[in-house]
Amino acid sequence: MGGGFTGPVPVLTDPYTPDRGDPAYEVTHYDLDLDYKVSSNRLSGRAVLDIVALEDLRRLVIDLVGLRVLKVSVGGTAAKWTHRGPRVMVTPSVPLNRGERTPVAITYAGTPGPASTRWGDVGWEELSEGALVAAQPNGAPTWFPCNDHPRTKATFRLSFECDSPYDVIATGTLESTRVRGSRTRRVFVQDVPMATYLATVHVGRYVRRDLAPAPVPITVALPPSREQPVLHDLARLPEMTRLYTALFGPYPFDDYTVVVTADDLEIPLEAHALATFGPNWLDGERRHERLVAHELAHQWFGNSLTTANWADIWLNEGFACYAEWLWAEHADDVPADVNATTHWARLARLPQDIVLADPGPDLMFDDRVYKRGALTLHALRHHTGDTAFFGMLRDWVTSNRHATVSTDMFIDHAVAHSARAATDRLGGEAGVQAGKATRELLETWLWKLPLPAL
Repeated sequence: MGGGFTGPVPVLTDPYTPDRGDPAYEVTHYDLDLDYKVSSNRLSGRAVLDIVALEDLRRLVIDLVGLRVLKVSVGGTAAKWTHRGPRVMVTPSVPLNRGERTPVAITYAGTPGPASTRWGDVGWEELSEGALVAAQPNGAPTWFPCNDHPRTKATFRLSFECDSPYDVIATGTLESTRVRGSRTRRVFVQDVPMATYLATVHVGRYVRRDLAPAPVPITVALPPSREQPVLHDLARLPEMTRLYTALFGPYPFDDYTVVVTADDLEIPLEAHALATFGPNWLDGERRHERLVAHELAHQWFGNSLTTANWADIWLNEGFACYAEWLWAEHADDVPADVNATTHWARLARLPQDIVLADPGPDLMFDDRVYKRGALTLHALRHHTGDTAFFGMLRDWVTSNRHATVSTDMFIDHAVAHSARAATDRLGGEAGVQAGKATRELLETWLWKLPLPAL
């Protein structure tokens, strides 16, 4: 191990994940060259991080969990480093100036596995045959060195080599495939900036099926033995995509892939232009279609529009939950009012200890965040009317495409949209009052206890 770093880790900006991310720099691109052996669950690789210093830097803090660093260079010159717990502290031979751009190369290897967190095990997971990555919120460092925080989004190139009998599916477009003996190397390119937790790779034995017609290419990768029940449960996914395109605006990526693993999984999970389900969630009975709707909606809310801080998780989960209700309204004639009333009554009986706009790390994935987030949007929809509400939502998606967003940004956006609509109809004073009313409604739902009345 190298040496040379003895100073403190910088104060981080996100108390929900205090052992991840360094706000002193950003990564603009990751170039990952990885080699994986399925039988031994052995991963080796070289990662090149193109960084830009956001302040004058004598050191960099890079996240890497459970894997061993072998070599580090900054700007092509060997750098001193130490690796303590989940953090690699890198000291460049020459300090970096604010605004300076340089590549940081890290060679590493080991047996990957999930990180143990307050939310359970997250990150790299070995399956009965193969592996997958489920990284939300802070599992990305279990398979590559990174600045692991949703506020910094980067483009990616992933070269992944593994045993030829196994298929590999990863975030990004498959650019090339090369077979050499018993090994296959695939290169994936992601040109749309992506948060580290949304990067994923799947290794397994899959067949692929296309769903059509749809406004975006949809591919399902699944075990051959599961084809009939899975395709039955996903049959309405093209129509779901059409609905969300009409309500939220154009689908934000080039395609959409659903991976169904051979192993049962605790929960489905979204990734960039991709969703992962265990076969237990797609069993041929269409009992969990709301989760299909939920994961698809994350492509707009969470993946294209990504929270700048984990305290704003409702902008991901509340919006995706409300999308479930919109799908039920469209496809099954269940008005969103019915879902809202049902879930409001259930939440009203539960402890009133969640502040939606800052639930705290222990409760950020609590179902009350999901449902109160959806109820907030439903209350806003009732307040403004359907035409204004969905117009505001489409503008929100369009103006923040592939960017990071915050609760304050959404409040300001909704207030401005409401004020403008009222001004156009009734004049300036009406616009001022409409904006104030919208702000008061949102701040009540987002910041106050107990649960407001619908």
